[in-house]
Amino acid sequence: MNAKKPIKFVVYTRVSTKEQGRSGLGLDAQERDIALFLDNRDGEVIGRFSDVGSGADTSRPEFQKALKLVMKEKAVLLVAKLDRLSRDVADIATLMKSIHFKVAVMPDADEFQLHIYAALAEQERRFISQRTKAALAAAKERGVKLGGYRDGSLQNANIQRAHDAMSFATKTYPIVRAFLGEGLSFRQVADRLTASGIATPSGGNWDAKAVTRLIKRMEGAAPEQRA
Repeated sequence: MNAKKPIKFVVYTRVSTKEQGRSGLGLDAQERDIALFLDNRDGEVIGRFSDVGSGADTSRPEFQKALKLVMKEKAVLLVAKLDRLSRDVADIATLMKSIHFKVAVMPDADEFQLHIYAALAEQERRFISQRTKAALAAAKERGVKLGGYRDGSLQNANIQRAHDAMSFATKTYPIVRAFLGEGLSFRQVADRLTASGIATPSGGNWDAKAVTRLIKRMEGAAPEQRA
Protein backbone atom coordinates (compact mmCIF):
# COMPACT_ATOMS: atom_id res chain seq x y z
CA MET A 1 0.00 0.00 0.00
CA ASN A 2 1.42 3.35 -1.03
CA ALA A 3 2.06 5.88 1.72
CA LYS A 4 0.05 9.05 1.48
CA LYS A 5 2.13 11.85 0.04
CA PRO A 6 2.50 14.98 2.20
CA ILE A 7 0.53 18.01 1.09
CA LYS A 8 2.55 20.64 -0.73
CA PHE A 9 2.15 24.10 0.79
CA VAL A 10 3.11 27.47 -0.62
CA VAL A 11 3.30 30.03 2.18
CA TYR A 12 2.27 33.63 1.53
CA THR A 13 2.50 36.54 3.94
CA ARG A 14 1.64 40.17 3.37
CA VAL A 15 1.98 43.35 5.36
CA SER A 16 1.56 46.99 4.51
CA THR A 17 3.95 49.60 5.83
CA LYS A 18 1.44 50.89 8.37
CA GLU A 19 0.56 47.38 9.55
CA GLN A 20 4.07 46.16 10.33
CA GLY A 21 3.86 47.14 13.98
CA ARG A 22 0.22 46.20 14.58
CA SER A 23 -0.45 43.17 16.76
CA GLY A 24 -1.58 40.18 14.75
CA LEU A 25 -0.74 41.70 11.38
CA GLY A 26 3.06 41.84 11.46
CA LEU A 27 5.15 39.35 9.52
CA ASP A 28 6.44 37.70 12.71
CA ALA A 29 2.88 37.10 13.92
CA GLN A 30 1.86 35.65 10.56
CA GLU A 31 4.87 33.35 10.49
CA ARG A 32 4.08 32.19 14.02
CA ASP A 33 0.48 31.31 13.12
CA ILE A 34 1.64 29.48 10.00
CA ALA A 35 4.26 27.52 11.97
CA LEU A 36 1.59 26.37 14.46
CA PHE A 37 -0.60 25.21 11.59
CA LEU A 38 2.23 23.25 9.96
CA ASP A 39 3.20 21.61 13.26
CA ASN A 40 -0.12 19.75 13.17
CA ARG A 41 -0.07 18.81 9.48
CA ASP A 42 1.80 16.30 7.39
CA GLY A 43 2.89 18.89 4.86
CA GLU A 44 5.88 20.11 2.91
CA VAL A 45 6.55 23.79 2.28
CA ILE A 46 7.79 24.15 -1.30
CA GLY A 47 7.90 27.93 -1.44
CA ARG A 48 7.60 31.09 0.63
CA PHE A 49 6.56 34.51 -0.69
CA SER A 50 5.96 37.83 1.03
CA ASP A 51 4.79 41.26 -0.09
CA VAL A 52 5.51 44.47 1.80
CA GLY A 53 4.14 47.77 0.58
CA SER A 54 1.84 50.69 1.20
CA GLY A 55 -1.87 50.19 1.69
CA ALA A 56 -2.48 51.64 -1.77
CA ASP A 57 -0.15 49.16 -3.48
CA THR A 58 -2.27 46.40 -5.05
CA SER A 59 0.31 44.94 -7.43
CA ARG A 60 1.59 42.25 -5.01
CA PRO A 61 4.24 40.72 -7.30
CA GLU A 62 5.17 38.00 -4.78
CA PHE A 63 1.55 36.94 -4.57
CA GLN A 64 1.47 36.38 -8.32
CA LYS A 65 4.61 34.23 -8.03
CA ALA A 66 2.99 32.23 -5.23
CA LEU A 67 -0.11 31.61 -7.35
CA LYS A 68 1.98 30.38 -10.29
CA LEU A 69 3.83 27.90 -8.08
CA VAL A 70 0.59 26.69 -6.49
CA MET A 71 -0.94 26.01 -9.90
CA LYS A 72 2.20 24.41 -11.30
CA GLU A 73 2.71 22.04 -8.36
CA LYS A 74 -0.98 21.53 -7.52
CA ALA A 75 -0.14 22.81 -4.07
CA VAL A 76 -2.17 24.52 -1.35
CA LEU A 77 -1.68 28.23 -0.71
CA LEU A 78 -1.26 28.85 3.04
CA VAL A 79 -1.86 32.23 4.68
CA ALA A 80 -2.08 33.22 8.32
CA LYS A 81 -5.34 35.17 8.04
CA LEU A 82 -8.01 35.46 5.39
CA ASP A 83 -7.49 39.18 4.82
CA ARG A 84 -3.87 38.50 3.82
CA LEU A 85 -5.37 37.18 0.57
CA SER A 86 -7.97 39.90 0.10
CA ARG A 87 -10.48 42.03 1.96
CA ASP A 88 -12.98 41.67 -0.89
CA VAL A 89 -15.43 38.76 -0.80
CA ALA A 90 -15.60 38.68 -4.62
CA ASP A 91 -11.82 38.24 -4.80
CA ILE A 92 -11.97 35.38 -2.29
CA ALA A 93 -14.76 33.68 -4.25
CA THR A 94 -12.80 34.00 -7.51
CA LEU A 95 -9.67 32.61 -5.89
CA MET A 96 -11.60 29.59 -4.61
CA LYS A 97 -12.48 28.66 -8.19
CA SER A 98 -8.86 28.44 -9.29
CA ILE A 99 -6.82 27.15 -6.34
CA HIS A 100 -7.03 25.51 -2.92
CA PHE A 101 -5.96 27.57 0.07
CA LYS A 102 -5.92 27.23 3.83
CA VAL A 103 -6.02 29.83 6.60
CA ALA A 104 -3.74 29.03 9.53
CA VAL A 105 -5.89 30.56 12.27
CA MET A 106 -8.96 28.72 10.92
CA PRO A 107 -7.41 25.32 10.20
CA ASP A 108 -10.68 23.38 10.01
CA ALA A 109 -12.72 25.92 8.03
CA ASP A 110 -13.99 24.67 4.69
CA GLU A 111 -14.49 26.83 1.60
CA PHE A 112 -18.11 27.61 2.47
CA GLN A 113 -17.17 28.85 5.93
CA LEU A 114 -14.30 30.92 4.56
CA HIS A 115 -16.68 32.52 2.08
CA ILE A 116 -19.08 33.42 4.91
CA TYR A 117 -16.26 34.90 6.99
CA ALA A 118 -15.11 37.00 4.03
CA ALA A 119 -18.65 38.27 3.49
CA LEU A 120 -19.02 39.17 7.18
CA ALA A 121 -15.71 41.03 7.17
CA GLU A 122 -16.66 43.00 4.08
CA GLN A 123 -20.05 43.87 5.56
CA GLU A 124 -18.36 45.04 8.75
CA ARG A 125 -15.98 47.33 6.86
CA ARG A 126 -18.85 48.80 4.86
CA PHE A 127 -20.87 49.36 8.02
CA ILE A 128 -17.99 51.13 9.77
CA SER A 129 -17.46 53.39 6.76
CA GLN A 130 -21.15 54.30 6.55
CA ARG A 131 -21.40 54.83 10.30
CA THR A 132 -18.35 57.11 10.33
CA LYS A 133 -19.67 59.22 7.44
CA ALA A 134 -23.10 59.51 9.07
CA ALA A 135 -21.60 60.53 12.42
CA LEU A 136 -19.42 63.20 10.81
CA ALA A 137 -22.36 64.55 8.80
CA ALA A 138 -24.57 64.68 11.90
CA ALA A 139 -21.85 66.47 13.86
CA LYS A 140 -21.41 69.00 11.07
CA GLU A 141 -25.16 69.70 10.99
CA ARG A 142 -25.08 70.38 14.73
CA GLY A 143 -22.41 72.95 14.15
CA VAL A 144 -19.57 70.95 15.66
CA LYS A 145 -16.26 72.00 14.18
CA LEU A 146 -14.50 68.77 13.36
CA GLY A 147 -10.93 68.39 14.46
CA GLY A 148 -11.07 70.83 17.35
CA TYR A 149 -12.71 71.25 20.74
CA ARG A 150 -15.91 73.26 21.06
CA ASP A 151 -18.14 73.78 24.06
CA GLY A 152 -20.21 70.63 24.51
CA SER A 153 -18.28 68.65 21.93
CA LEU A 154 -16.88 66.26 24.54
CA GLN A 155 -20.37 65.38 25.72
CA ASN A 156 -21.54 64.91 22.13
CA ALA A 157 -18.55 62.70 21.43
CA ASN A 158 -19.29 60.53 24.47
CA ILE A 159 -22.92 60.15 23.40
CA GLN A 160 -21.86 59.24 19.89
CA ARG A 161 -19.34 56.69 21.17
CA ALA A 162 -21.99 55.03 23.36
CA HIS A 163 -24.39 54.91 20.42
CA ASP A 164 -21.73 53.46 18.14
CA ALA A 165 -20.74 50.86 20.71
CA MET A 166 -24.32 49.63 21.04
CA SER A 167 -24.82 49.59 17.27
CA PHE A 168 -21.64 47.56 16.86
CA ALA A 169 -22.61 45.15 19.64
CA THR A 170 -26.10 44.65 18.19
CA LYS A 171 -24.66 43.72 14.80
CA THR A 172 -21.80 41.54 16.06
CA TYR A 173 -23.65 39.75 18.86
CA PRO A 174 -25.42 37.18 16.60
CA ILE A 175 -22.07 36.21 15.07
CA VAL A 176 -20.55 35.72 18.54
CA ARG A 177 -23.51 33.63 19.70
CA ALA A 178 -23.23 31.47 16.58
CA PHE A 179 -19.56 30.79 17.32
CA LEU A 180 -20.35 29.98 20.95
CA GLY A 181 -23.05 27.63 19.69
CA GLU A 182 -20.28 25.62 18.02
CA GLY A 183 -18.82 24.98 21.47
CA LEU A 184 -15.94 27.43 21.09
CA SER A 185 -14.31 29.11 24.07
CA PHE A 186 -14.25 32.90 24.37
CA ARG A 187 -10.61 32.85 23.31
CA GLN A 188 -11.48 30.81 20.23
CA VAL A 189 -14.38 33.13 19.39
CA ALA A 190 -11.98 36.07 19.63
CA ASP A 191 -9.56 34.33 17.27
CA ARG A 192 -12.37 33.60 14.80
CA LEU A 193 -13.52 37.22 14.77
CA THR A 194 -9.99 38.51 14.25
CA ALA A 195 -9.25 35.93 11.57
CA SER A 196 -12.40 36.86 9.66
CA GLY A 197 -11.25 40.49 9.52
CA ILE A 198 -13.87 41.83 11.93
CA ALA A 199 -12.11 44.39 14.11
CA THR A 200 -13.13 45.54 17.58
CA PRO A 201 -14.83 48.96 17.85
CA SER A 202 -11.39 50.48 18.43
CA GLY A 203 -10.03 48.82 15.29
CA GLY A 204 -7.87 46.23 17.02
CA ASN A 205 -7.84 42.46 17.43
CA TRP A 206 -10.22 40.56 19.68
CA ASP A 207 -9.41 38.83 22.93
CA ALA A 208 -11.55 36.93 25.44
CA LYS A 209 -12.18 40.08 27.51
CA ALA A 210 -13.52 41.95 24.48
CA VAL A 211 -15.92 39.09 23.74
CA THR A 212 -17.04 39.12 27.38
CA ARG A 213 -17.70 42.88 27.27
CA LEU A 214 -19.78 42.56 24.12
CA ILE A 215 -21.96 39.80 25.58
CA LYS A 216 -22.32 41.67 28.86
CA ARG A 217 -23.45 44.77 26.96
CA MET A 218 -26.14 42.76 25.18
CA GLU A 219 -27.21 40.43 27.98
CA GLY A 220 -26.68 42.68 30.98
CA ALA A 221 -24.62 40.27 33.08
CA ALA A 222 -21.08 38.97 32.99
CA PRO A 223 -21.20 35.63 31.15
CA GLU A 224 -19.41 32.52 32.38
CA GLN A 225 -16.38 31.93 30.23
CA ARG A 226 -15.61 28.55 28.75
CA ALA A 227 -12.15 27.13 29.15
